[in-house]
Amino acid sequence: MNQLSHRLQIPWWLYIILFMEIWPMFVGPYLALTNPAFLGGPEASNLAVGSLIYLARNFAVGIAFFIAIYFKNAPMLFILIFIRLFTDLIDGPAFLAFGMAANETRLISLFVLGYYIPAIIAMRYLWKQMTQQV
Repeated sequence: MNQLSHRLQIPWWLYIILFMEIWPMFVGPYLALTNPAFLGGPEASNLAVGSLIYLARNFAVGIAFFIAIYFKNAPMLFILIFIRLFTDLIDGPAFLAFGMAANETRLISLFVLGYYIPAIIAMRYLWKQMTQQV
């Protein structure tokens, strides 16, 4: 069967993981738009180019997630979750390296429990669904 035409049955727990993966794609840009110091540092009063790139990247991935959920497409969801995991594997240590975390233990816990582990669980499920269809 063609993977692209097959519609995935999405269990309730995968919807929760997808929500956990998607909401930062819109909350982070909102915070960056309303508070330029969020990404530009304490002295920032206007949006910088880096902030606009961050906004565009996150909005694009967030909208792509909604499209993948609408089409219930396992390969597309798998790739998007992988991309999100990859960027989070960079973002988490970057927050620590640049001293942007008020509480390092809370930041590490948030990334591990809120992003890394759920993403791996979702990718494992989606991989099984994709390989069963072949």
